[in-house]
Amino acid sequence: MTSTIAPPVAPFVPRPAGSMFAPVAADIDEADRVFAATLAPYQGLFGPLVQHLRHYRGKRLRPALLLLAGKACGGITPPHHTLAAAVEMIHTATLVHDDVLDEADVRRHVSTVNAGWGNKVSILLGDMLFTHAFHLTSTVDGRACGIIGAATNRVCAGELRQVTERGNLNLTEADYYAVIDGKTAALTECCGRLGALYAGASEETADRLANYGRALGRAFQIADDLLDLVGDETTAGKTLGTDLQQQKLTLPVIHCLNRLPGGDADRLRERIRDGDGAAVLAALRRTESLAFARGRADELARAARAELAALPRSDARAVLEALPEWAVRREK
Repeated sequence: MTSTIAPPVAPFVPRPAGSMFAPVAADIDEADRVFAATLAPYQGLFGPLVQHLRHYRGKRLRPALLLLAGKACGGITPPHHTLAAAVEMIHTATLVHDDVLDEADVRRHVSTVNAGWGNKVSILLGDMLFTHAFHLTSTVDGRACGIIGAATNRVCAGELRQVTERGNLNLTEADYYAVIDGKTAALTECCGRLGALYAGASEETADRLANYGRALGRAFQIADDLLDLVGDETTAGKTLGTDLQQQKLTLPVIHCLNRLPGGDADRLRERIRDGDGAAVLAALRRTESLAFARGRADELARAARAELAALPRSDARAVLEALPEWAVRREK
């Protein structure tokens, strides 16, 4: 049951970038100002709803990635701020929609939009964020529209594929990577490419930064899927355990099913259908599937760092080198 009363929120204050993002902290603040200014016309109509979005904007990973790539490849320009705001808007839209799909009640330690306002409002708010992101991108140029539009197509297709695969307990590892390449890695790949191109980098360098973003996104999603299985909900600040509840197979579970003898794998599929999370976790530990997934995330982190080898040494490159390790070791 949803409430029609908007939860109280404090006035919007841009969240300062964490110490890791110090080289582009002022640029993240500028992207935040663009984000806020884009939605400012709606403050009078549904201010508390718009203000509530600040709770969805925690890590700033995607705008930071775009800005760090720009700085590492030659320097940040005004289009970088606009594009950073646009990709953050797209990411926020996907989070709002994800909470509807996952029936989640908590994100970043507060109520989700759907918990406070209901699913209809959440869907329309996410749609509004998508359209404003595309309009914002159109103020840069057609090339940016094409890159962001293609990435968003992949994000939506990845999310759609994940939903349609719910209950498919024979999902393969290749299927899993196809899903996360769309729903997560497409946007981080896009950020790496945009950051490089709008700093004047060559297509070859832009490809390397896009590869970096793709590997980082894959590693980030595997870590996220591990958190959903064994993370602490208080630390994570969001509803966990939704993947198993909704029979969405992620890498550790796929590996576990592949390691078990046929009869045992079939019995585990029954435990998944029954919602027996304890039995699934016991099997994951028995087959060392959690360690396997962590190892894959580490491999992807190393692959991401390798793509930076040709960049000149700088504080921005140093942060990009540290990001993959943070992505796979984080607890929220």
